[in-house]
Amino acid sequence: MRIGLQAFLWGQAGSYRQSGVSNYIRHLVLGLPAADPPGELCVYLPSRAALADLDSQSTLKPRVSPLKLDRPTLRILWEHSGFPLALWRDGVDLLHATMNVAPWWTPCPLVVTIHDLAYMRYPEVHPRGRRLYLNLLTRLTVRRARAVIAVSEFTGREVQRLLGVPGERIQVIYEGVDPDFCPRPPEEVAAFRERRGLPPRYLLYLGNLEPRKNLRRLVQAYARVATDAPLVLAGARGWGYEALFAEVEALGLSERVLFPGFVPREELPLWYNGAVALVYPSRYEGFGLPPLEAMACGTPVLTSTASSLPEVVGEAGLQVSAEDVPALAAAMQRLLDRADLRAELRQRGLERARRFSWSNMARETAALYVRLLELG
Repeated sequence: MRIGLQAFLWGQAGSYRQSGVSNYIRHLVLGLPAADPPGELCVYLPSRAALADLDSQSTLKPRVSPLKLDRPTLRILWEHSGFPLALWRDGVDLLHATMNVAPWWTPCPLVVTIHDLAYMRYPEVHPRGRRLYLNLLTRLTVRRARAVIAVSEFTGREVQRLLGVPGERIQVIYEGVDPDFCPRPPEEVAAFRERRGLPPRYLLYLGNLEPRKNLRRLVQAYARVATDAPLVLAGARGWGYEALFAEVEALGLSERVLFPGFVPREELPLWYNGAVALVYPSRYEGFGLPPLEAMACGTPVLTSTASSLPEVVGEAGLQVSAEDVPALAAAMQRLLDRADLRAELRQRGLERARRFSWSNMARETAALYVRLLELG
């Protein structure tokens, strides 16, 4: 048997794309060989550069696109023209489309992973052409798929409600956390803070700066907190960040709210370790990796009660309504003032994070392949 893995969004180590969906794809591809897959794994990559990340002695059979797929237009063209022919030529028995969309036609059955449906919930974030493409092709894909993998129970409910997929065709398989997200020695954390010019205490948000992350309300809540610990909003500028910057200026917080920009992957564990707490009041997440990564580092977590975040955090973190600014401010004040609460949440978070692993994700996915291939 041959299983095709659609890995066109593979991100190179150290690149800005080595996060989110790309992170999922890397862990799926590299974890499946140890998960007893039911056959050969044909990995369809965007460039020859990605070959360096694969173990040549494993059961992975890399296939590189003849086109350079760093531009979305070329990637979409290849996905719906040359790629189906490549699947037919390689004799693939099952295709796993790893990010919402499969080719319009495939010579074999398919399974698809849905990470979120943000383009439907927040259409203003996406250009009209991209939104129309995703809406059409995602619907076509889930209609043909033998199974839909959702990365959380929340995302599974979204797939049922918004795409009309029956519940029996949806399987929830959670994402995981890398082993380097762990508590670091105090001297390493102190050296990092000094190198980055950070104070001993700071509150951290980590992710893109965009409206669905609810950062304007976070800043409004922070303005009510009595503290000299700055609020660090770390991440790349997304859509609509100008309103956030204007809010910070209007509230007179320019000296207390810091914007360090995009954080390289290798630095992420130290940003978490150095923080008093991660504050993540997002309105919409398909899964929500930053809270999980923070808990694995022993950092207390405060999130909203929206979307998938309660599934990830459980009883290990504080949760408030995404729309309740006073409650968010009060929760931040508690975290800053109470060392006993931080110690309790640290222990709960470490225990909670152990429930999520990439190896479990790979094993559950391989088991799903077996069931689907048995259908014939």
